[in-house]
Amino acid sequence: MPKKYVYFFTAGAADGNKDMKDILGGKGANLAEMASIGLPVPPGFTISTEVCALFFKTGNKLPLEVEKEIMVNLGRLEKVSGQKFGDEKNPLLVSVRSGAKFSMPGMMDTILNLGLNDRTVEGLARKTGNRRFALDCYRRLIHMFGDVVLEIPKKKFEEILRAKKEASGLNYDYELGESILEEVIAEYKKLVKAETGQEFPQDVFKQLKLAISAVFKSWNNPRAITYRRQYHIPDDLGTAVNIQQMV
Repeated sequence: MPKKYVYFFTAGAADGNKDMKDILGGKGANLAEMASIGLPVPPGFTISTEVCALFFKTGNKLPLEVEKEIMVNLGRLEKVSGQKFGDEKNPLLVSVRSGAKFSMPGMMDTILNLGLNDRTVEGLARKTGNRRFALDCYRRLIHMFGDVVLEIPKKKFEEILRAKKEASGLNYDYELGESILEEVIAEYKKLVKAETGQEFPQDVFKQLKLAISAVFKSWNNPRAITYRRQYHIPDDLGTAVNIQQMV
């Protein structure tokens, strides 16, 4: 029987439970437990801590068998959610979060609204009837993805946003209208191209793969290492990655 690396959960059923923190991390084990007892947990799946070790062992790469298992579980998520990842009419958006055996609040990275691009943002706008909301979600994804995954200093995104607000005489993010958000998104994308030499990824599957890799890498970022030393958490435990439906 092939090794299992990815564990699915949805309300009423889960591949794991609360006693599997070594494999699923604290967050993943608790999500599995809550789902299995029928709590209305948004569906998703957890990539095990064992994959974290494999990731570093193979030079920061996801093994092919793990990628295949992720795609199978993404298909399961699409089925239970009634949405499709990358679909222009009914897009599935997910969060990508870390989750080690022991809680390490704020030490590792998270990406939200994953699955948005120039096409799916319009699908989200039509679906919700709120284009401003959809554009703001996209703006936030580019900012977070640019910082966490592409390693562009977040202050550069913040400077663009601040300049737009000042030019428009606005004080708060929630005051940004659709046209200004479109301008911010365009400026964010220009920044990504200038900093990386590449466009912000429109391929949602590429977004997902890069985000998963970034969360695994964050296990070894300076603040996470410092936190583990402070609280005597072993370096070889690794983190799980939790992929969960957002909208």
